[in-house]
Amino acid sequence: MAAGRARRLLGSLWIALLLGQPDPAGAAARSGSQSLLTGSLVRTFTPFYFLVEPMDVLSVRGASVIMNCSAYCETSPKIEWKKDGTFLNLVSDDRRQLLPDGSLLINSVVHSKHNKPDEGYYQCVATVESLGTIVSRTAKLTVAGLPRFTSQPESSSVYKGNSAILNCEVNVDFAPFVRWEQDRQPVFLDDRVFKLPSGALIISNTTDLDGGLYRCIIESGGTPKYSDEAELKILPDPEMPQNLMFVRQPSSLTKVSGQSAVFPCVAVGFPTPYVRWTRNEEELTTEGYERFLLLAGGSLEISDVTEEDVGTYTCIADNGNETIEAQAELTVQVPPEFLKRPANIYAHESMDIVFECEVTGKPTPTVKWVKNGDMVIPSDYFKIVKEHNLQVLGLVKSDEGFYQCIAENDVGNAQAGAQLIILDLAPATTGPLPSAPRDVVATLVSTRFIRLTWRTPVSDPQGDNLTYSIFYTKEGINRERIENTSRAGETQVTIQNLMPETVYVFRVVAQNKHGPGESSVPLKVATQPEVQLPGPAPNIRAYASSPTSVTVTWETPLSGNGEIQNYKLYYMEKGQDTEQDVDVGGLSYTINGLKKYTQYSFRVVAYNKHGPGVSTQDVVVRTLSDVPSAPPQNLTLEVRNSKSIMLHWQPPPAGTHSGQITGYKIRYRKVSRKSDVTESIGGTQLFQLIEGLERGTEYSFRVAALTVNGTGPATDWISAETFESDLDETRVPEVPSSLHVRPLVTSIVVSWTPPENQNIVVRGYAIGYGIGSPHAQTIKVDYKQRYYTIENLDPSSHYVITLKAFNNVGEGIPLYESAVTRPHSDTSEVDLFVINAPYTPVPDPSPMMPPVGVQASILSHDTIRITWADNSLPKNQKITDARYYTVRWKTNIPANTKYKTANATTLSYLVTGLKPNTLYEFSVMVTKGRRSSTWSMTAHGTTFELVPTSPPKDVTVVSKEGKPRTIIVNWQPPSEANGKITGYIIYYSTDVNAEIHDWVIEPVVGNRLTHQIQELTLDTPYYFKIQARNSKGMGPMSEAVQFRTPKAESSDKMPNDQASGSAGKGSRPVDVGPDYKPPLGGSNSPHGSPTSPLDSNMLLVIIVSVGVITIVIVVIVAVFCTRRTTSHQKKKRAACKSVNGSHKYKGNSKDVKPPDLWIHHERLELKPIDKSPDPNPIMTDTPIPRNSQDITPVDNSMDSNIHQRRNSYRGHESEDSMSTLAGRRGMRPKMMMPFDSQPPQQSVRNTPSTDTMPASSSQTCADHQDPESTTGSYLANAQEEDSAQNLPTAHVRPSHPLKSFAVPAVPPAGSTYDPALPSTPLLTQQAPNHPVHSVKTASIGTLGRTRPPMPVVVPSAPDVQETTRMLEDSESNYEPDELTKEMAHLEGLMKDLNAITTA
Repeated sequence: MAAGRARRLLGSLWIALLLGQPDPAGAAARSGSQSLLTGSLVRTFTPFYFLVEPMDVLSVRGASVIMNCSAYCETSPKIEWKKDGTFLNLVSDDRRQLLPDGSLLINSVVHSKHNKPDEGYYQCVATVESLGTIVSRTAKLTVAGLPRFTSQPESSSVYKGNSAILNCEVNVDFAPFVRWEQDRQPVFLDDRVFKLPSGALIISNTTDLDGGLYRCIIESGGTPKYSDEAELKILPDPEMPQNLMFVRQPSSLTKVSGQSAVFPCVAVGFPTPYVRWTRNEEELTTEGYERFLLLAGGSLEISDVTEEDVGTYTCIADNGNETIEAQAELTVQVPPEFLKRPANIYAHESMDIVFECEVTGKPTPTVKWVKNGDMVIPSDYFKIVKEHNLQVLGLVKSDEGFYQCIAENDVGNAQAGAQLIILDLAPATTGPLPSAPRDVVATLVSTRFIRLTWRTPVSDPQGDNLTYSIFYTKEGINRERIENTSRAGETQVTIQNLMPETVYVFRVVAQNKHGPGESSVPLKVATQPEVQLPGPAPNIRAYASSPTSVTVTWETPLSGNGEIQNYKLYYMEKGQDTEQDVDVGGLSYTINGLKKYTQYSFRVVAYNKHGPGVSTQDVVVRTLSDVPSAPPQNLTLEVRNSKSIMLHWQPPPAGTHSGQITGYKIRYRKVSRKSDVTESIGGTQLFQLIEGLERGTEYSFRVAALTVNGTGPATDWISAETFESDLDETRVPEVPSSLHVRPLVTSIVVSWTPPENQNIVVRGYAIGYGIGSPHAQTIKVDYKQRYYTIENLDPSSHYVITLKAFNNVGEGIPLYESAVTRPHSDTSEVDLFVINAPYTPVPDPSPMMPPVGVQASILSHDTIRITWADNSLPKNQKITDARYYTVRWKTNIPANTKYKTANATTLSYLVTGLKPNTLYEFSVMVTKGRRSSTWSMTAHGTTFELVPTSPPKDVTVVSKEGKPRTIIVNWQPPSEANGKITGYIIYYSTDVNAEIHDWVIEPVVGNRLTHQIQELTLDTPYYFKIQARNSKGMGPMSEAVQFRTPKAESSDKMPNDQASGSAGKGSRPVDVGPDYKPPLGGSNSPHGSPTSPLDSNMLLVIIVSVGVITIVIVVIVAVFCTRRTTSHQKKKRAACKSVNGSHKYKGNSKDVKPPDLWIHHERLELKPIDKSPDPNPIMTDTPIPRNSQDITPVDNSMDSNIHQRRNSYRGHESEDSMSTLAGRRGMRPKMMMPFDSQPPQQSVRNTPSTDTMPASSSQTCADHQDPESTTGSYLANAQEEDSAQNLPTAHVRPSHPLKSFAVPAVPPAGSTYDPALPSTPLLTQQAPNHPVHSVKTASIGTLGRTRPPMPVVVPSAPDVQETTRMLEDSESNYEPDELTKEMAHLEGLMKDLNAITTA
């Protein structure tokens, strides 16, 4: 029976699959999917919904109530009612009856203390036979009880013009039915007289007419209920001011959006107060706002409240003499609203579908699902996914009907529904159907997934055009699910999301263009059992039991799966990364020794015999507060004038606050009277101005921090003396009246007198000095000081010195002087002198000594402790005066970072907030009064590493050219690596939503930023994530990157995935005829692979031709060697001139148009030209290398005897040997390269030469070389084996194929290459007497001006052995078309060489 149903299902699905339907579940999730209608018997959705739904009703006993309900459908629905979830039997009920439109009428509501049959929740249910059932929202019927007063009016008196309030509180249901009477006459409400929602009456701006007897009345339809009468007396205005006070303060409110909120606020006093309001500390303007209304007496009414109105409202009463205020909170609740309603769905049996439902509200609504009026209970086949969505797995016919999403919170509920139609299937088309797949087996069985494989049916052994559907279900369950193969011909599938230790039944059905065939024999497979580990411990709670301890409690896990052996309690300070743990045998534990007033997180893991179970969620608790454990830091005093001193300080060190700092207590006294102490308590500001002091008196001050628990320790006493008289500090000081300098050998004595105008405050002097400029260094000294010795200067140096007086406004006008320090040979003694002035005291001239022994101790990834010693302190290093220390620190990455500073009053400081794995430098200076030291010696420290806090970036995936089953993943290191990256892990999967442990992983070492993944499935989307690792652990994963592999393999691929036209390093050339000439171009596939067998033959011919040409070159060189004459020494000198860039033949170039290849007796030189007199198409079409791959470094680790042999005939070799591929690529003869200014974006990198000049020839040439040309050449280390790989490569973009060349220069003998240098000159400098040719070429680097031509000399082509090796290296770097062009170029060179040698 199941097999027959499968055939009917597949009969309709196969067309959808051929049309590219992604998957049945995805198709069904879209309402009205047209592809599912193909081959199906179509049924349309039936409109069925509520026109009217019942609403909440408030009634009184004995009244009649109607609960409205009306539903629409083409067929009249049957209406029923539920009360509190149970259907009402309305046939035999004489008080409740169903009205024709479906509404419910309740006559004479019954309600008493012990009998409340009508009060409750009502729901309307509409049913259409053979279609389904829908339910309405629930509505609450509330019956008001007997009216009663909770408070009654009381007699009171009020001053004329003030506001009066008369209370009359009733039960909430009857508040709208309250009215008032004055002297038994109705009170009419207006702008001055207002009734609060609670029933109280407010009368503002009272007059004599407002006096009398008042009472409130409840009129709810029955007999009125009267309160007691209360007398209101109006008193005349008092002559004396009366204290301001509230007679009614606002209280916090919770309202539903759309309702009105009233904050009462009534204040009395004399003069009569004025009331205003603020919201969230911002002034609230009621004028011009319709929703905000200021009522009688100052109350505030907000109509139609929204979520934007939430906040703290403050009522402020002010009568000119004093101000009082009261606060209240407004909370707004919102009934559920649908952001996304469920949509109608078409589906077939065995499919998986999802009904989507998104709701919002405040509080957050809960969601439940109803199918045909019955609650959906979650199970293996009905699941709630993504919080609110309903997923139905393995559809059967009985799942058809109406599904409703019902959202509910404290202030309301709402419903929205959709219809599910299970389509009937049309018969398959006529034609042969496939037989059953063979040999269905489970090749991989895990706890939650199974991989199935099978063989093609007997009826279709190839099976290329067959697709397969896999039906599976739990054993004993008739609800089958379906999984389809992703492409035709695939004979395996992985079934995910299974249950552990469960038996499943699988069968496979093949289908062709005619429809589904026979089903395979059912296969039973049991998934693997999971290890039985404990679940999370429920109800974990943590509470602070003291400032240093926290108690944690929990319960035994519900799913223990075995006896619990013990628990492990983990805890960690919030913001830290080090977790601590403790073993616990019971269900509670108290952790002691914690930091005061600090947040900690706690979690519990249960252990059984199998190991640790699932951890609980973290619970966070803060320890209790206490008094601060340390005094404030860096207390400084600043004398403002003769009667006030300003105090500045910093909070206690972090971690010693022990609570929220609520203020600071300042104690001060005269130094002469230590017993007389004055206290002043301020707020949380870090400064305080103490005023009212005596002139010329010394005071001592100390500061302590306060918390709610009390006062912490105080700072040491520090002293300052008030001024004798008040001086002006509204402007900067004037210029000092004199400046004198006396130079010594390594120091200069500077002396001065203060400004003549002594009515301006001078707080100190700034001395600037430097060689030639006074801005190199600056020293600040105390205002009492009159001379200073500048130490550690250079002898016989000219120093410029400047002196400026300064105060809090700024620095004054400088006074300049200059002096030349004496030479070392001058030993004459110099007497110190002091300028005698009647008003100038002589202070201690010695400056503050800088701190010594600065050390940086690394504590964590973001914290370093700085400690130091102060030699100006006693041996016990105890600070007894008012000095303080300034610590500064910075990192050099990036280079322009600024110093950060902090002050400390002890000999250590804890620097926090640093970056992980970063080197910092620290220095310290000391300040005492107005004297400061210079900065100390620097100390360095590198913070510890931290796990990476950002994922690898710029993740890209590309297909490898010519290998569609192989992809290349590229990425960049994380921005926040926080340490050395030791490795990467690449995760990839075909399902982006799969659990991460189901993804395939590929580890990569840390110095790699690319990785190949092979043997992927064609035409399949893959998702990739990358995670970085350092010594501290794994960082976050990158976002998933999608990549779809190509649809089919390249047609030119051979079975071993090697391109048929490419030759490896070990390939053997095929012997072809010597007359074979390679074509100039080739046809390439879009991916760059050869597209015909002819290209592979052409490549082999090219290689053979290169070998033949190389042999010819060797023969030519041998002939030249035998013809050497006694003029050998002259030729060597000419070669040296060539190295030095001699251009003696260049003067004739303007008379004779040079050919492409210009050859002379001692020089082979290529000229940059625009046109050739006889253009050679092969040469002019040869492209010049334009990138780093075109100019390839050549291996320079050659055999020693080759070096010796080449050194013996270098002169001839550089002249004649130029017709090899290696010479084309990196070893050209000397060329003239004029350069001019070009856009700087063209980059240049230096390319090393492939061999080294011999010592003998280098020495000979050095005799003729220009010193500038020697120093101008770039550095290259020819001794290193890998120099060709380490050095950069030149990039030159010529403006014409033959206008310029990028050829590296020969490094001078003995030169070395330093890879750390940022840049080195590429070419040797030209001698100034060379003529300049105006030739436009590409610029190198960022040359900012036109330069003369620069000679470039390189070694000539190598001999046969070298050429063979270079050809081997070149095979992996040249494409076939590039080799063709290279060969064409070489042929042209050979023709010219042959013509010269025969002549």
